[in-house]
Amino acid sequence: MPRSKEFQEQMRTKVIEIYQSGKGYKAISKALGLQRTTVRAIIHKWQKHGTVVNLPRSGRPTKITPRAQRQLIREATKDPRTTSKELQASLASIKVSVHDSTIRKRLGKNGLHGRFPRRKPLLSKKNIKARLNFAKKHLNDCQDFWENTLWTDETKVELFGRRVSRYIWRKSNTAFQKKNIIPTVKCGGGSVMVWGCFAASGPGRLAVIDGTVNSTVYQKIPKENVRPSVCQLKLKRSWVLQQDNDPKHTSKSTSEWLKKNKMKTLEWPSQSPDLNPIEMLWHDLKKVIHARKPSNKAELQQFCKDEWAKIPPERCKRLVASYRKRLIAVIAAKGGPTSY
Repeated sequence: MPRSKEFQEQMRTKVIEIYQSGKGYKAISKALGLQRTTVRAIIHKWQKHGTVVNLPRSGRPTKITPRAQRQLIREATKDPRTTSKELQASLASIKVSVHDSTIRKRLGKNGLHGRFPRRKPLLSKKNIKARLNFAKKHLNDCQDFWENTLWTDETKVELFGRRVSRYIWRKSNTAFQKKNIIPTVKCGGGSVMVWGCFAASGPGRLAVIDGTVNSTVYQKIPKENVRPSVCQLKLKRSWVLQQDNDPKHTSKSTSEWLKKNKMKTLEWPSQSPDLNPIEMLWHDLKKVIHARKPSNKAELQQFCKDEWAKIPPERCKRLVASYRKRLIAVIAAKGGPTSY
């Protein structure tokens, strides 16, 4: 008959009582009819934990050996796109068979968590070098220079918002309930392309772009909006125009037009939206527009103009005031992608 837990605990207590009276392992073993190794284990446990009761156990031993764990971490670190199924097959090659969820948990315990990858422009070696040179060249520019820069850019605003991947919580067999789906419209339901500008003193003009934009069409935008924005924002005579390296911005005819109209431009590294603080304003703009739920393109255009004009000057001032941090981030990344 197996002994009860109460009886086993009583025997362990007696072992300690006899041990405390000065008896040795051999005497205790003989007095209680226990194996000497059992007596020793009980006394060691009492000395270490101060108790003889059963302590919580850690559960079933893991199948992932230290060697297998090192291999998991090495492969996931080398190629972050490796799936848990692929890692499962890799472990099987060294005769370690575990569920892919076990692999994900083990990676998580070692600081490697599954996340949606961030989208950043593809950077060539030439792009990286140009970004690094730009950051180093302008790192010590005075704040007045950035405050008198007119930041510009174009962006597309979609009628039904940007498509993003996200999780939802739902029960089985409810996948097609209205609350569990994302409605789609053929061809995205429409969008508008806008050009905008801002400076440290606030938002400038916003222009809606109709149709395809080439160099000739683009030149009409700064012609109608840059000078009025410079006056509105009270920039100094030494102001500089920032624009990216889109072909219509850098074409021969546009370059000649800018020179003719005495618009000094800031030399700009390609593939560098993270260096243009207007990207943060585009994010703000789209967020408030989609919250208003425009029902057609006409409403969308009007909402764009209304909300752009409402951008607080304080927001613009903060973005420009912290511009040096962007340059530091580029230098720290050696010209590579940053968190901006």
